[in-house]
Amino acid sequence: MNARAPDPTQIAMPAEFQQAFDAQRKAYLAQPEPSYAQRRSDLDALTRLLKDNRDALVEAINRDYGNRSTFETLFAEYFVVLETIQDTARNLRKWMKPQRRHVDLITYPLARNRVIPQPLGVVGVIVPWNFPLFLSISPLAAILGAGNRAMVKMSENSRHLAELLIQLSPKYFPADKLRFFEDGGGRGPAFSTLPFDHLLFTGSGATGRAVMASAARNLTPVTLELGGKAPAVIAPDFSLETAAERVMWVKMFNAGQICTNIDYLFIPEGKEEEFTAHCKRLFAQRFPDVNGPDYTSIIDERAYQRLESHLEDARAKGARIVNLAENQTPDRQARKFAPHLVFNLTPDMDLSTREIFGPILPVRTYRHEREVADYINSHDRPLALYPFTHDKSLQQFYISNVMSGGVSVNEALLHVGQHDLPFGGVGPSGMGHYHSREGFNTFSKLRPVFYQGPFSPIQMMFQPPYKGLPMKILNLLIKLKT
Repeated sequence: MNARAPDPTQIAMPAEFQQAFDAQRKAYLAQPEPSYAQRRSDLDALTRLLKDNRDALVEAINRDYGNRSTFETLFAEYFVVLETIQDTARNLRKWMKPQRRHVDLITYPLARNRVIPQPLGVVGVIVPWNFPLFLSISPLAAILGAGNRAMVKMSENSRHLAELLIQLSPKYFPADKLRFFEDGGGRGPAFSTLPFDHLLFTGSGATGRAVMASAARNLTPVTLELGGKAPAVIAPDFSLETAAERVMWVKMFNAGQICTNIDYLFIPEGKEEEFTAHCKRLFAQRFPDVNGPDYTSIIDERAYQRLESHLEDARAKGARIVNLAENQTPDRQARKFAPHLVFNLTPDMDLSTREIFGPILPVRTYRHEREVADYINSHDRPLALYPFTHDKSLQQFYISNVMSGGVSVNEALLHVGQHDLPFGGVGPSGMGHYHSREGFNTFSKLRPVFYQGPFSPIQMMFQPPYKGLPMKILNLLIKLKT
């Protein structure tokens, strides 16, 4: 069921939201176009915030999860964010340069066309809980690099990290440049009703619809990074063992709580037992103790119960369920959820219709690639697609016939971490892009500017009365175009 957009007239605006927005708007108007030096200084401050507080940031995320693998936080959040800031700093001067554009014939030769990237103003960022450091700081690299100011609302499930960032931010940035806020107490909808110059939301499709509807009241442009059911398909020519290794790596990472994770998998018919055997071996090898620190907890009790409900629903409707941690006992209090494969799915199962966001992998079988494409295309366009095949023509078949936000071939997830690739969804999985140049462009107004020369050919040739020379010149120009 889709979330309905709240009526802005019925929402109580927290005073700190409005005060912060007003202060940032005023500061933007006083300095609408920060210099390259100022933007580099902001990026350097963002880097210092991370480096000075590495252990505290990791610990805050761990506390929010109950247990979050330290390696996963450092690898997928801390390290990637540092790279993102570095990439932005390295390219910023080039991105800021006005772009030359061709001048139309009738204004040639003395006029000039330029596209000038300019800051939008105040940008709002709504951050989910699953990668809270990456999904708050990474956009800030583009937002601050583009010369904007930012207000960042964290998730209610990231309370400890939010408290830490609220405490740390004033040491590195003035409040009229960057502010962090906690969620909770029904404050979230109010944030999206502020008249930002751009709003970035990452989260569920249902909430994304509500955010977009709220933003529309102010005609605020939005970038929506949503989720959906991202499929993977293993072709007959690809090693099933190698595919299992790569699929299991991403499906177990963060206990599967990734918007671009593999939501369901196609394997060739008859390969079910072989694939299952590989997955059991890999999980036992990589996670000998499901309760150990390397295996991340499910974020909260509600999410844990939702995963349990998905399995119960599938079992009741005839699915065959394989527990990959069959010889271990996950700690229920620590919200450690054993990974499962699910076979014999039916269309009415929750696992067939809802994004899973956890370590459950539905496995479907197929005989021909057209079956795979037709099935995926009969559902919402996913945020990612993962074909595993060495056959170049088959790779292109899936890329051409199945639309998705992004693609990783013979791997999963890694296209998201490529700094020179844009990231974004399509249709129900999102709209708009950011990362690298696309992020800079998203948070800039690419402003077209026409510079007239010392004299104006238009004024000389096309003044009324039009009968006579103006019409002859126009007919000549039309003839040249036809």
